[in-house]
Amino acid sequence: MTVPPPPQGQNPYAQQPAPPEGQQPGQPGVPPQQPYAPFPNQGGPVPPPPAPAGRAGKKVMRVLGIIVVGIIVIAVKFGAGWFFSRSDAETTSVGACMHNDGTDSNADLNEVDCSSGDSQYKVVEKFDDTSDDSKCKAVKDSTVYYVQSGGGHNVVLCLKETK
Repeated sequence: MTVPPPPQGQNPYAQQPAPPEGQQPGQPGVPPQQPYAPFPNQGGPVPPPPAPAGRAGKKVMRVLGIIVVGIIVIAVKFGAGWFFSRSDAETTSVGACMHNDGTDSNADLNEVDCSSGDSQYKVVEKFDDTSDDSKCKAVKDSTVYYVQSGGGHNVVLCLKETK
């Protein structure tokens, strides 16, 4: 069966008028076609892809990382740097023995074992946060004093010669 061409002036792609109520679309006597059945073993629907990681989360992590690195740098510069730069004169205590690796005018005191032959001085008194050497004049048994000052590391050691 052939379909006659549409009359001139009409749109061949225009929508056909709806069939009267109660009548199915399509040709008379031909049942309407059903959609195709799904292919077997296709599985379920594919889940949507995961949402991409938010840029806001990456920005927050980057800012937190910068803050942590900044805190570590400040701690090393001011906290740990001061701790590791302390001399034996600052960390020694009364009763400890010292050895001068420098000269009398430019002393470099290091703590040593009192029973070793390197022991030259014994700490009789220690004054922190001062550079006033006159404090050792009042200390009994003090024969020599050592003053370290500058950079917030002020200490006076009153020493007694052991040799």
